[in-house]
Amino acid sequence: VKLGMQKIVEAFNKSSDGKKYKLNLQFITSGTGTQSLSDRIVAAKKANQTDTDYDLILVSDAEYSAYVQEGGSDIFEKYDKDKIPNLDNVKTQIAAGEGVLVPYRGTTVVLAYDSTKVKTPPTTAEELYQWIKDNPGKFAYNTPGSGGAGGSFVQTAIYNFLPDEAMNSSDEKWKSQWSEGFDLLADLNDSMYKSGGKVVYPNKNQGTLDLLVNGEVEMIPAWADMLITNLANGTLPDTVKMTQITPGFTGNVDTLAIPSIGSNKEGAEAVMNFMLTKEAQQILLDNMAAIPVIDSSELSSENSKYLEGLKIDSFRTASIGNLGTELNEEWDQKIGTLAQ
Repeated sequence: VKLGMQKIVEAFNKSSDGKKYKLNLQFITSGTGTQSLSDRIVAAKKANQTDTDYDLILVSDAEYSAYVQEGGSDIFEKYDKDKIPNLDNVKTQIAAGEGVLVPYRGTTVVLAYDSTKVKTPPTTAEELYQWIKDNPGKFAYNTPGSGGAGGSFVQTAIYNFLPDEAMNSSDEKWKSQWSEGFDLLADLNDSMYKSGGKVVYPNKNQGTLDLLVNGEVEMIPAWADMLITNLANGTLPDTVKMTQITPGFTGNVDTLAIPSIGSNKEGAEAVMNFMLTKEAQQILLDNMAAIPVIDSSELSSENSKYLEGLKIDSFRTASIGNLGTELNEEWDQKIGTLAQ
């Protein structure tokens, strides 16, 4: 992401709008003991700051409700659509934040599999769960709290039993309906990847990917862009294939938003507009294996071949706010303990 965004910064600053506005990148890593980006934005908003350098931020539509829940409905500025004419090129929808969030790339979790061993991959969630039972030890997903691929597998298993509206709601009432999904995950537990005779849930998205590469498992949930990047640089063999199932795993549409604590709304809107150009979308595809939000037939890239068959309009996005953290904690208690 950092390398891709550095390329975007260079290209924007060389563009016609770059003569009026200078784009600077601040890359804030997570898990370092320092405040996360969302913590910083919310804290500044609660301190009534109005002239910060947080003019434009990257945020997934799944995170939007958490920002609003913590910082209020006015934590982001509404953009002026007339200042972003390239919105007309966008082919995807956002789950929340209409008029506030501008999508710039798609990400989704897909089913990755070793095509030398799996000739006919599952096409539905029910077929996947049956495949896991029929092929014990050949499937793995990472702990949901350590990475989004495992988190998506867990959330999908649970929310497939709930009404569609629940997938984009942070209402606590849905917690009472999680039990059926957790029963399914518990039933699948004994068929998961084992090491030393015990079920193991790998740590982080990379953990399951390593198992697939090493041939210890035959199928995993994985981020599409992570797979594409590894396939393109040769880290993954070309025998690893990806497919979508129905109902699909959850993913995100990554977006841009203008915090109300910022100081340059017009410059932010200029960057939003630039991100939806063919030039920017090409940069994202080449450097991040990002799934374009404009017509991908207008783009040409080595990475394009990996996008064949992935339909962004069929992605499922989830935006459940703080329920996501509670869901992961409940998984730790109900499923994670089964592996001990």
